[in-house]
Amino acid sequence: MADYPKMYAILCAAASEALDWLAAGQTQQAASVLQKALLDAEELYVAEDLP
Repeated sequence: MADYPKMYAILCAAASEALDWLAAGQTQQAASVLQKALLDAEELYVAEDLP
C-alpha cells in the first residue's frame, strides 16, 4: 500500500520551503524544491506493490 502520509509530509515540507524562497524573491529555488518533492513523492508511489 502506498505510504500516503510520507508523500504528504514530503509535499507539505516542500510547499513550506518554497513559500520561504518565494518570500525571498527566489523563484528558481522555489521551483526546484517543488519539482524535487514531486519526483520524490512519485517515486514512493511507483515503488509500491500495487494490485
